[in-house]
Amino acid sequence: MSKLTKPLLLGLSLILVTFTIAGGLGFGVKASTDDGAYRQMGVYSEVLSHIKQDYVEEPNITAVTDGALHGLLESLDANSSYLTAPEYKQYKDLKLSKGQIGAAISKRYGYAAVVAVTPGGPADKAGLKNGDIIEAIQGKSTRIMSLAEIRGILTGAVGSNVDVSVIRPSKADPVKITITRDVVKPTPVTTKLMDASIGYIHVQGFPKGRAEEIAAAVKDLQKQGAKKLILDLRNSGDGDEAEGIATANLFLDKGIITYLEGQKYPKEMFNADPAKQITKLPVVVMVDRSSAGPAEIVADAIKDNKRGDVVGDKTFGSGSIQKLIELQDGSALILSVAKYYSPDGKAIQDVAVTPNFLVSNNNNDDFVSPDEDQSVTTPGTEQKNQTDEQLQRAIEVLNSKDQKAA
Repeated sequence: MSKLTKPLLLGLSLILVTFTIAGGLGFGVKASTDDGAYRQMGVYSEVLSHIKQDYVEEPNITAVTDGALHGLLESLDANSSYLTAPEYKQYKDLKLSKGQIGAAISKRYGYAAVVAVTPGGPADKAGLKNGDIIEAIQGKSTRIMSLAEIRGILTGAVGSNVDVSVIRPSKADPVKITITRDVVKPTPVTTKLMDASIGYIHVQGFPKGRAEEIAAAVKDLQKQGAKKLILDLRNSGDGDEAEGIATANLFLDKGIITYLEGQKYPKEMFNADPAKQITKLPVVVMVDRSSAGPAEIVADAIKDNKRGDVVGDKTFGSGSIQKLIELQDGSALILSVAKYYSPDGKAIQDVAVTPNFLVSNNNNDDFVSPDEDQSVTTPGTEQKNQTDEQLQRAIEVLNSKDQKAA
């Protein structure tokens, strides 16, 4: 899509939506001249007229309209999507497929972005990494695909292949990767008792039942003699927000965990239930750029309620709920209707979670836009930091609590 075409499509989309809203609300077209959208109607109409009359060839108005609507929904947020009738049919069909790639996907810079890869899953085995930007899937640019379409096309029959083209900071050219879809099982919670009686719990993802699994892990570590806890939520990029809320409540006996709110969505508060708290041990939560959604709810709740500290990188930033709206022509909208907020009143999706102890993870590459120039790394010059500096810092923070108490 050319630089000229994109604003033209956006203009057309605004015309369509303005008329739709006007009709749906019962307004006439003689709206106040003070309304910015209506003031621009003449300009939008003029643009559309020039497209039809002056474009190099006769435009496919249906395709132009579809492209405009795709761009309009994506301009709202990464999770809102417009699906044409064929795309919506494919979306519904693919949702029944059991083959997955094992990666949490969102959008960054207009392209598909890998938030977190499931260890041992198909994407991990194929070489996909956290922070990868997927430039194309099956040869189609993800820049012109909605997030719903991207997630749908990555789903398929077990044993089938999907080809992706990946952009990385250290590579001059896209990396071609073939992933074989498979049934992906959630990564179980892992625990260990570390030196100085620190109980370590690693959580990757929040599927149904995860909070109960974490509760069992906490109780087991306490029986083993744990006096302090590290809750490692790095590489936890997806799951059910309800599980994140329930997990935060394991550590809290009072205060706001999170709340939902939207323009037409009544404010819904999630407060800690003291009966559901299972431990009062000092706790540090670890996060990174691959922590998203439920993991961010947990981290924010513990930090904002001053129940513990958060160590690591700034998180990804994801937290909203969507409504599916079927349209008369068989197409559909997936529209974000409410966002999750931190106890301090910040939209998690907009600002993410900033740890109160920032420690960069040198093993992760930064997200990089495919539209930016890529620097070439000379082979053999990459250096891997083998020390988990974030974990070491988390231990130091926990131990410092003992010193202050003394």
